[in-house]
Amino acid sequence: MRIPYFQVNAFTSQPFGGNPAGVCPLESWLPDSLLQEIAAENNLSETAFFVRQEALFHLRWFTPAVEVDLCGHATLASAFVLFSELDYSEQCITFKTLSGSLAATRRGDLIELDFPSRPAAPSGDIEQLAQALGRKPSEVFKSRDYLAVYPAAADVAALHPDMDLLARLDSLGIIATAPDSQVDFVSRFFAPRAGIPEDPVTGSAHCTLIPFWSGRLGKSELRAKQISRRGGDLFCRHAGDRVAIGGKAVAYCRGEIEAGASR
Repeated sequence: MRIPYFQVNAFTSQPFGGNPAGVCPLESWLPDSLLQEIAAENNLSETAFFVRQEALFHLRWFTPAVEVDLCGHATLASAFVLFSELDYSEQCITFKTLSGSLAATRRGDLIELDFPSRPAAPSGDIEQLAQALGRKPSEVFKSRDYLAVYPAAADVAALHPDMDLLARLDSLGIIATAPDSQVDFVSRFFAPRAGIPEDPVTGSAHCTLIPFWSGRLGKSELRAKQISRRGGDLFCRHAGDRVAIGGKAVAYCRGEIEAGASR
């Protein structure tokens, strides 16, 4: 069985920047166990699989270890493949996902994702996070993920987390963030429980970061940078119960996966 495969770097225009995602267009759904094996073999933070059904695309995301309910960079990568590699001619794509309907729209040289907002509530786990992250945050909040707020971007850049301790926390991931003088805010994202020690650029984390920093800074349009080793740039907008997350993408490779004739 041969499956079309693309690898796309999302939230960047650089061939070795942003967050690499695998993208597999499918004619019909394969067994979940095979999708998980492909994602594990790719060993990227996420591999996306989509199936077209009339005007909609059903989209799923797998880390090397688990299926996740929301992934920004692999959604951006999937939209890029449809627009740039598979000649999808409409300006907007609608994806059906575990998080409901998500849209991806071409806006000049950006692709803008329409995602649900996930505001975080205050949490009292500062000491627990301080031990796991290796540096005490000034505030802690929680939505799907923990949100650890630091005074400056240098604090976030200096983090050397204990991944074993982070994996014991009761959340999929941990966001570390701070304001910055060059952009509105920076972040890093850790998800060892999902098989991702540090994610290069995390669209879904911005479902929490955008409402937080929009309220903190008093503005609805924000520029963000994820300061992982690879780095990524995000163009953000707060829109009530939705957030818009814009970014660029670049193809790294195109090919096929040989999944084995016996499956």
